[in-house]
Amino acid sequence: MAGTQSKSSGGRAKGATKARGAMKNVPALVEFSKEEELNAYREMLFIRRFEEKAGQLYGMGLIGGFCHLYIGQEAVVVGMEMAKEKGDQMITSYRDHAHMLACGMDPNGVMAELTGRRGGLSKGKGGSMHMFSKEQEFYGGHGIVGAQVALGTGLAFANRYKENGKVSMAFFGDGAANQGQVYESFNMAKLWNLPVIYVIENNKYGMGTSIERASSTTDLSQRGASFGIPGVQVDGMDVRAVKAATDYAMEWCREGNGPYILEMITYRYRGHSMSDPAKYRSKDEVQKMRSEHDPIEQVRARLLEKEWATEDELKAIDKEVRGVVAASAEFAQNDPEPDPSELYTDIVL
Repeated sequence: MAGTQSKSSGGRAKGATKARGAMKNVPALVEFSKEEELNAYREMLFIRRFEEKAGQLYGMGLIGGFCHLYIGQEAVVVGMEMAKEKGDQMITSYRDHAHMLACGMDPNGVMAELTGRRGGLSKGKGGSMHMFSKEQEFYGGHGIVGAQVALGTGLAFANRYKENGKVSMAFFGDGAANQGQVYESFNMAKLWNLPVIYVIENNKYGMGTSIERASSTTDLSQRGASFGIPGVQVDGMDVRAVKAATDYAMEWCREGNGPYILEMITYRYRGHSMSDPAKYRSKDEVQKMRSEHDPIEQVRARLLEKEWATEDELKAIDKEVRGVVAASAEFAQNDPEPDPSELYTDIVL
């Protein structure tokens, strides 16, 4: 009995040492090539212009229900998408439009779903928070706070069972980080060493409450420490830092080491949702983030400084992106509404 306990303790100690090493070895950032910088710029700009248009349509009364925008957080999902391999899965909360666009889902279908039209990705029945794509390995879009963490863990269990080498990425916010099901998922994931990256998009405010007021410990990357899950904080406003950290976490998972936590320190410029006036923070705070840490402007500045693009070339990219977004908005406003018979389809009893 004593020998068994000693061996078990030794194994845990060795695992803890490896986990500590995993936290120290994550590179701060990776230098991008010209092609990578231009791709990151285009993808982040596309997401921002799409979200700005969605905000306009909501203000016009063309989008009903809830609508949570991703403006300011673009570097997180774009950097992680750059590190993905085909077949890796993504699942997130209700702030989900950017994740869909980043993984290649049709912008017409996304926008049409927002306006509740037949050509929407959920046939106009899901709205902003509930879209899926098996083809792009995107599993939602979930309105219940923290629910997607358990589901993302289930995706990782399937990957381990099938031994397919794929990794599940479960996104959730700082507001969901205190949910009990998150820790149940952590325990299960480490118990079975599942290939899952838990991505905490810490935008500093869970709905209208600052993280300092809601969490007794604010370094969310260490929330898995008691389970033996390593984690790091990442500059979520720098797409290069996101890509570097994700590359490392992906390799960690694919090598069979189990789950990893990436806390992306980011910031949303708009309120929690379109109905939130965001009076709980000052305009100066938001403006400071926009002027000093904007993820798109950082890439733009590097492209100009390295002479990898001219002002005119970047304006041309913006014009192209705006054209795609405008076309999606046009489609979403003119596509027919679902037939009433759709109310009785896709129902599981």
